[in-house]
Amino acid sequence: RVIWGSRVSIAVGIAAVFVSGLIGITTGLIAGYYGGKIDAIISRIVDATLAIPFVLLAISIIAILGASLQNIVLAIALRTWTVYTRVVRGEVFSLKETDMITGARSAGCGTVRIMLIYLLPNVFSSTLVVATIYLGRMIIIEASFSFLGMGVPPPTPTWGGMLAFGRGYLDTAWWLTFFPGIVLTLTVLSVNLLGDWLRDVLDPRLKRLDD
Repeated sequence: RVIWGSRVSIAVGIAAVFVSGLIGITTGLIAGYYGGKIDAIISRIVDATLAIPFVLLAISIIAILGASLQNIVLAIALRTWTVYTRVVRGEVFSLKETDMITGARSAGCGTVRIMLIYLLPNVFSSTLVVATIYLGRMIIIEASFSFLGMGVPPPTPTWGGMLAFGRGYLDTAWWLTFFPGIVLTLTVLSVNLLGDWLRDVLDPRLKRLDD
C-alpha cells in the first residue's frame, strides 16, 4: 500500500508543478516582455491571488467540485503559478534589453518567436529549480489534503490517507503510520536536495562565487 500510494502523491506533485509552471511561465513571459499596462494587470492578478488564503481557496474548490485527483491538482496549481510568474517576469525584464533580443527584433523576428526561441531557454534553468523545489511542497500539500479527508477518496491508498487511518492504532499497530510517514519524509527530502543541487549547477552566479 505504501508503494501503491506513492503513485497518487507523486502524480499530483508532478501534475501540479506542470500546470502551475505552464500558467506561470506564460504569464511571466507576457508581463516581462510587454511591460506597461499588461504587466500591471498581470501583477495585480498575482497580488489578488496571493491575498486569498491557500487553505480557504483549496477547500472551496474541493467542496464545490468534489474530492478527486484532478481537483486537487487544480486547487494547488491555481495558487502556486504566481511563483513562476514573478521569477520569469523579473528575468525577462533584464533579458529583453540585451543585444540578443535587440538583434532578433532587427532581424524581423516576431514576438512569439522571440519568447519561445530566445527568452524561454534563458529562463528555463530558473523555472526548473523552482519546479524541483516546489515538487516536494506539492507532495506534502496532497498528503495534508488526504489526511484531512479532502484528497482522493478511499479505497485508493495515499500516504496522507494512510497516516490518518493509522493514527487510531498507534498503541497497537504503530507501523501503519511509521512507514508511510518515513517514506513521505524521505521523498520530500530527496526532492529538496535535488532542487538545491540543480540550483548550484544551473545558477551561473554561484559558479562565479566558487571561482
